[in-house]
Amino acid sequence: MLVLLALAIAAIALLAAVKAAAVWFTIVPLGILFIGASVVRSLGWFDKKAGN
Repeated sequence: MLVLLALAIAAIALLAAVKAAAVWFTIVPLGILFIGASVVRSLGWFDKKAGN
């Protein structure tokens, strides 16, 4: 999850560098977090292993 957060922060920095419209500062980071978390969860990376 920290990797997704780092990607979202990097996306904000990139959007600021290219002087993007304000709406993109909301859409892109949230998209990275929600879509990324959905993909990671579907791959089973958040599942707790038995015995740990």
